[in-house]
Amino acid sequence: MSGSMEIPPQVQNMLAQLQQLRTQMEALGRQKLQVEAMLRDAENALEELEKVDADALVYKNVGELMIKASKDEVKEELAEKKETYGLRQKTLERQEERGQKRYQQLQQQLQEALGGVTQQPAGTA
Repeated sequence: MSGSMEIPPQVQNMLAQLQQLRTQMEALGRQKLQVEAMLRDAENALEELEKVDADALVYKNVGELMIKASKDEVKEELAEKKETYGLRQKTLERQEERGQKRYQQLQQQLQEALGGVTQQPAGTA
């Protein structure tokens, strides 16, 4: 390749930022899927808990153990988890939106920068 085909440092920097942002967005997507699954689990557990009698035996996981607990205690813990997961999901969605906007901005800046590079006549750089 000739010297006129070199990528300007500014464009290299934008490409690196774009790649880094893509990686971050993929990680955010994975986190969001995990949180959504935990939220669904908490919601399903709460629904099932509503179906059992107030005096039914209820157990909860504590590490590797299953401990007997009151229905109200388990219900309260699940409601807290559900709220926490819901907040985390909203936070991840906002981060995802900001990341997508930033990604689009970088793409546009990169296209403009490349448009400027490709439109310059050879030897004027």
